[in-house]
Amino acid sequence: MKATINNEPYQRFNPLNDYLFFRVMGEKGDEEQLLAFLNAVLDRTGDNRFVSVEILENKSLDAETIGLKSCVLDVRAVLQGGTRVNVEVQLRNDHNMGNRSLFYTSKEMVKSLERGQEYQELPRIIAINIIDFELFPNGDFHTCFHFWEDRERILLTDTLEIHYLDMVKWGRVNEKDIVNEPLHRWLSYFDTGSDPDLVKEVIRMDSAIQKASERQEHVLSDEEALRIYEMREKAEWDYLAAQKRALRLGREEGLAKGLEEGKLEIARKMKNAEKPFSEISEFTGLSPEVIDSL
Repeated sequence: MKATINNEPYQRFNPLNDYLFFRVMGEKGDEEQLLAFLNAVLDRTGDNRFVSVEILENKSLDAETIGLKSCVLDVRAVLQGGTRVNVEVQLRNDHNMGNRSLFYTSKEMVKSLERGQEYQELPRIIAINIIDFELFPNGDFHTCFHFWEDRERILLTDTLEIHYLDMVKWGRVNEKDIVNEPLHRWLSYFDTGSDPDLVKEVIRMDSAIQKASERQEHVLSDEEALRIYEMREKAEWDYLAAQKRALRLGREEGLAKGLEEGKLEIARKMKNAEKPFSEISEFTGLSPEVIDSL
């Protein structure tokens, strides 16, 4: 997205391009910005803040694999105390997000327990999903799930925790408190719809976001990285275009089917009223053979 800041040209890349997000937040050396983001999402402040994080790098993927639409590029890390965190950017609504989150989070939990260990040794697993669609009709832009008993609200276990950051709902928030709320600063930075002056302000006031912005510029200064970024953007645009085309064709087919059914219903009524086939055909456009079959 191109805009201006203080009347100077300004190009805004998409921080939620999953490849770019992975390179900025999920590689060795990205600990400062990742830790700050996790503390913001988990509302850890003061003495309650996490102070260290170890990034678990994903296996190396070649450019063509990363360019595929189905490639998963999530950020995996271990916080102090052994809490494991998985951050994923999911911009497409495939209508399976709840099951998808539970599957990958449970898979992470199973992998974390080695043979011979006791169940009480299971580490906490926290999944953070940044989504660009409305998953829940109600609720805030930030939702968090645990295992609760339905009536008495008894927590079964805090071992599993799943967060959703809804960028669509975030875009509708009128009062963004970037001074007192670190998460508001991060989401303002991630949101491509943010005013460029707001983006500049959160970068200026938050050292971790400034580090993320500098890291982004460094990553995209490499021609190969920029090519992969553009491949991922194109894959998303192609997907959205295909979705819109399918929706349009579905509407057109639905209208055509509705129109045809309407003609048939009119023809039935006219036939029941013993109108001549020629008159029915002229009125509905149906052939005498179709009218005769009704």
